[in-house]
Amino acid sequence: MFKNKPLLLQDKKFRSLLLALAVVLPFEVLSFFSIHLPFWIEYPLFALLIYIFGKNVLRHGFKSLMRLRFSDINLLMSIAILGAVYLQELEEAVIIVVLFALGEALEDFGISQSQKALKVLVDESPKQAQIKGESRKTLVDKIVVGDIIIVKPGDRIPLDGVIVEGFSLVDESTITGEPLPKNKHINDLVFAGTMNGSGYLEIKVSKLSKDSTLAKIIELTYSSSEKKSSYQRFIEKFATYYTPTILIIASLIIVIPVVLLGQPFNQWFTQALTLLIISCPCALVISTPISVYSAIGNATQRGVLIKGGRFIEELGKVKVVAFDKTRTLTKGEPIISDIVPFNGFTKDDVVACAAGIELLSEHPLGQSIIKEAEKLRLSPHKFTNFKAIPGKGLTGDCLVCTDSHYCMGNISFISEQHPLVEEAIDYVKKFEKQGKTTIVISNNKVITGVIAITDEVRAESKAVINKLDQFNIQSVILTGDNQSSADFVASQLGIKNAQANLLPEHKVSELSKLIKKYNHVAMVGDGVNDAPSLVTAPVGIAMGAAGSAVAIENADVAIMNDNLNLLPFIIELGKKSTQTIKINTAVAIGVKISFLGLAFLGKGNLALAIFADVGVTVAVILNGLRLFTFKETNK
Repeated sequence: MFKNKPLLLQDKKFRSLLLALAVVLPFEVLSFFSIHLPFWIEYPLFALLIYIFGKNVLRHGFKSLMRLRFSDINLLMSIAILGAVYLQELEEAVIIVVLFALGEALEDFGISQSQKALKVLVDESPKQAQIKGESRKTLVDKIVVGDIIIVKPGDRIPLDGVIVEGFSLVDESTITGEPLPKNKHINDLVFAGTMNGSGYLEIKVSKLSKDSTLAKIIELTYSSSEKKSSYQRFIEKFATYYTPTILIIASLIIVIPVVLLGQPFNQWFTQALTLLIISCPCALVISTPISVYSAIGNATQRGVLIKGGRFIEELGKVKVVAFDKTRTLTKGEPIISDIVPFNGFTKDDVVACAAGIELLSEHPLGQSIIKEAEKLRLSPHKFTNFKAIPGKGLTGDCLVCTDSHYCMGNISFISEQHPLVEEAIDYVKKFEKQGKTTIVISNNKVITGVIAITDEVRAESKAVINKLDQFNIQSVILTGDNQSSADFVASQLGIKNAQANLLPEHKVSELSKLIKKYNHVAMVGDGVNDAPSLVTAPVGIAMGAAGSAVAIENADVAIMNDNLNLLPFIIELGKKSTQTIKINTAVAIGVKISFLGLAFLGKGNLALAIFADVGVTVAVILNGLRLFTFKETNK
């Protein structure tokens, strides 16, 4: 029925509150002109509405009074409701009840929106899985690491694991926020809660149910409200002292004029009630959590896990972002960037021979040469008499080339075998200045070629650094790689400060210097070897955290889908959240001060106070909810 209506209007409680408000408002308007319906119509109707929508407020208020817990908002509202009934201002009593309930409904809506997707996911996540070779399904809590589970087409994947049989398209949006499904093959990692496409999969379980990536996300998202921002802590502490003070002032407003000056009780009791209503710190108390929940919910939808309100606040204050280089600004996957043949050989000759000898090697850079041969559709040459010389290179006899004996390695190793031509030395120097790793290959007579390998800079890195520059945020590189490589990446991205050759403890030391100088510093890393730095920084941001327990546990912010473009977004979201909280707080306090002044002057109006207080509360909530749909600016 309400499929195409706004989400709020699909909520039965909210619709009933709107209906109640529509019923009560005409009575409130008529009361301004001293027009009232017969008491046998008004009293039963208003009593019913107060009971339906105000019974919880009155019950909690009475409990707070018994426990002398004067900081409870429900106590203030109960006094206001009962006071309005005593003064026979039943319209005001009902308006207080309905509008206060409306404000609470809006607050609940904002909080539930940020956690709704996770709740649905928890409900839909498989509770059982089929172990290979067994006819009956087993509870996921009973399945252990190493078990092989079967996932049929169209089913949700019940546990984290590695594919050992089959291939399929897997929708990982629940974990990474990415809308497009990914091709998954043998040896690829898959996550609990993600949706299998049309392929049959056999998965070797790598994590227990309680340790899965999804379980970590759910646990941290639900507990994120515990890490409150400084604004929220201040406002809650403020309300604890503020509310009892207001109760005392309200009492004095009655006692001084009535007892000491002999003025009418009802007149000053009305002013005291007006003061209590307008002084309710509803808008103040709600303003920060509603903004925080909305911002965290927005980020979660985009594949970013933020662990609490204080990190939202800290993101909005960041002055410096320190980046690890590998797998953060770069892809962390070595690729062939340059192939320079010599002495009549072609690029294909150089790659085919290099790939053939690397097939026998365990060197991590060798895979990039083998992949290059596959890309060029070259058949690697066959080799015999293979030998690896640690720290230098490889040797072997090629069964394809005329000059069979080949050497491959660093330039100093090759220089031991052959005189070096000046041109080859120049190329090696040029590539090394660019931060590239060079491999020289030769036969038993001459140098045949130079291969340069690099860690490719992410396509989005430059745009991200430019966006941070627009925010007046300085970018710094802190890396364990060599200085040439760091300088080359820095020059490509326009980063002026690049610190290299840093062990994890040295990164922490350099980061601490930045924190001492700038105070608000974010550290962005891949979450494994950067764990000490992520913990040290005021806000640690882990890249590509899906499946990495280290990243999720040590970082304050986890970008699950490895999308660096989300960094400026969450910083801008932090700035917008901080701005929203400040505006909400200023408006709430400003309106209260105005009405407090009117109450002291004896000019307070009960009905106007109700509308002003609840109106500000509703405005604050709606303003906070806007963060749920906030999108980054395109400059």
